[in-house]
Amino acid sequence: MTPTSPLAALDRDRIRELFDLRSAYLVQTGGDFDADPYPVWHRLRAEAEVHPGVVHELTGYSRPAMFAGLPEPDRPHFSAFSFAACDTAYRNPELFASSPVPVDPNEGFLQPLNSMLAMGGFQHRRYRSLVQPSFMPANAQWWIRNWIEDVVHHLVDGFAAEGRAELNVDFCAAIPVLTITGSFGVPVSQALEIREALATRRFDVVVDMLRPVVADRRDEPRDDLISVLVEAELAAEDGSRHRLTDAEIYSFAVLLLTAGSGTTWKQMGITLTALLQRPEVLQAVSADRALLRPAIEEALRWQSTDPMFARYVMEDTELQGVHLPKGAVLHLCVAAANRDPARWDDPDEYDITRRLRPSFAFGSGAHACLGMHVARAEMATGIGALLDRLPNLRLDPDAEPPRFIGMYERGATEIPVRFD
Repeated sequence: MTPTSPLAALDRDRIRELFDLRSAYLVQTGGDFDADPYPVWHRLRAEAEVHPGVVHELTGYSRPAMFAGLPEPDRPHFSAFSFAACDTAYRNPELFASSPVPVDPNEGFLQPLNSMLAMGGFQHRRYRSLVQPSFMPANAQWWIRNWIEDVVHHLVDGFAAEGRAELNVDFCAAIPVLTITGSFGVPVSQALEIREALATRRFDVVVDMLRPVVADRRDEPRDDLISVLVEAELAAEDGSRHRLTDAEIYSFAVLLLTAGSGTTWKQMGITLTALLQRPEVLQAVSADRALLRPAIEEALRWQSTDPMFARYVMEDTELQGVHLPKGAVLHLCVAAANRDPARWDDPDEYDITRRLRPSFAFGSGAHACLGMHVARAEMATGIGALLDRLPNLRLDPDAEPPRFIGMYERGATEIPVRFD
């Protein structure tokens, strides 16, 4: 990073510590799992679309793992592995709910699962409607112009003259965290503090850092996401409207900062790895940028960075012939569903020429990922900049090649490249 770059204060070693799936921060989600889970998931899906048990144990990973819907030891657990089973659950949010209990962001707002993520029905729709416009495709340029583009090019400036780089740390990891924290008015110097506090679930630290920003935006709104929240008016069921409380703003903030800083970097690394491992495909995308979108969409399907989401069964029911009792947790193994041969031919192949069909990479239904269009903009802008500015981009033949690792969060290891 050049001394004059606003990103010069970023600590590379700290980025590595916070964003390596094998680090102490992320190993709790199965970051030390380095096998290929897809053969097991194919076998499980062929045996039955829905199995009793949790995804990681059924896959053969026996260490305790933390993720949505886990551990919940007093509930029966089931896991769905087919596209049809996951689709049925996503289409029935009242039966397969994001939370088994009512959600009030004014109480316990320091927990991401006591936020819009777990809301249902009218409550979810009215909260989501406050921020949905900021995350629509029509607003992609707002994100690119205000945050993404500058971050991407400052990062490339930091290594373009060196002829080599490690893209997971030097590039992918920083883009989403700086984009989302920038949209909340957090300076670069505090971005990694925010990420560390989120990773260690010290949400009170995040709120303390946001308090002066919220107060400032209440006095003088700006062109950023925190101002959108400060000025938003929430409609009640009786038709009345009120501005969000500080607690409601912090609930949004913890959720959006957690999601925005913790997912896209892995998916960008997966996409870059898939392309770098296939030089002919990388060359085709470089020559014809219309291929970049299908390259990203295929990577989303082929190697989803979040392989599982959980839902709570609200009434006794049957799913694909399996009885699910009220109160059970249903784990949707969307990564397995995204390689279901009933929906995609040769599903294990990374093929950017295949016909685009919706996958579950960003979930589905009412709770489809709010930030998916921003994530796509980050990946397209970032990968496009690398192709523009780094001729002869290729994997470093003298370094260990990247591998895909992780159970409930999947991504690439180091991505060493050369472009000299």
